[in-house]
Amino acid sequence: MLFTISGKHIDITEAIKRHAEEKTSKFTRYYDSINRVEVIIDGNKGGNISVDIIARAEHSKVFVVKETGEDVCKCIDIAVHKLERQLRRKKSKERDNKHADNAELT
Repeated sequence: MLFTISGKHIDITEAIKRHAEEKTSKFTRYYDSINRVEVIIDGNKGGNISVDIIARAEHSKVFVVKETGEDVCKCIDIAVHKLERQLRRKKSKERDNKHADNAELT
């Protein structure tokens, strides 16, 4: 899985990079066809920080999450949680559709 992190109007420290990479590395547990994750951290003038996480999977599937707050690590954690929920929902829909087709044939 390819991981990239970038910052707009903010310096990305090694601790932030390590934290984001550690949290996003777990996405393949929820949806195994993810092949690229991008984390974009934007520091606004008002002191708020927004974190965007974009996960790209096979067959042009894209999952996007945005979170805004004052602490970078908290924003990353909340955004990761939201994206895990999206991935779980997508995987369960795919599973349900796959098993529904088999049930109708019998």
